[in-house]
Amino acid sequence: MSENLRNLCKQLRLAYVADAFETVEFSTPEDFLTNIFTKEIEMRELTKIERNLKKAKFLENKSLESYKWSSAIRLPQTVNKEQLESLDFIRDHQNLVLVGAPGTGKTHLASALGRRACEKGYEVRFYRVAHLVEELEKAHRNGKLGAFRKKFDDVQLLILDEMGYVPFSKEGAEILFQLITEFYEKKSLIVTSNLEFSQWNRIFIDSRLTAALVDRLIHHAHIITYSGESYRLTNALSRIN
Repeated sequence: MSENLRNLCKQLRLAYVADAFETVEFSTPEDFLTNIFTKEIEMRELTKIERNLKKAKFLENKSLESYKWSSAIRLPQTVNKEQLESLDFIRDHQNLVLVGAPGTGKTHLASALGRRACEKGYEVRFYRVAHLVEELEKAHRNGKLGAFRKKFDDVQLLILDEMGYVPFSKEGAEILFQLITEFYEKKSLIVTSNLEFSQWNRIFIDSRLTAALVDRLIHHAHIITYSGESYRLTNALSRIN
């Protein structure tokens, strides 16, 4: 491609035409334009997905294709597997709360749904809750809490993993509550926890704050419960035997 044509592509913001035009098959000029513009759109979508996945900061590469649904996963009557995988809950600004023992697949499902959301064009963020609270507290101490929370303005799905593993300070619990409140009825949350709601006082200390938080989370939520033994423990024991 000539430098002049490359510059024209740049001016028109056709980022991928310059690299793809020689590989496009066509029989007529109209075919060429259709195919090269289709290629441009496809590459833009792939780049956006890659960007979304990078910004989401998943700890592991999990997908719905590799997820094993089993009888140990109890879905509420309000949602089924197909509706979850089609991400209806994000469109409707609903939450998912995944409750069960460690190692039963909660984080896998949360991450896999988050990945699917990235692929569908949604802005997603994944956090271990303890790490998020640390960052919120640090931003608060440095007088930068407003700027930090602004990072979530365009986020449509926030995944809070491992709620309940580490208790929070009163300050940390209050700041997290404020962030969750900002998502209420506007965006979606996925929360994974090894504790039932009645035990969340262990995390948040303040019973009134706990009640208000749970109320906001479950008002428009599908609560998915997990039973059975840890997959990690079962696999480890199988290797020993």
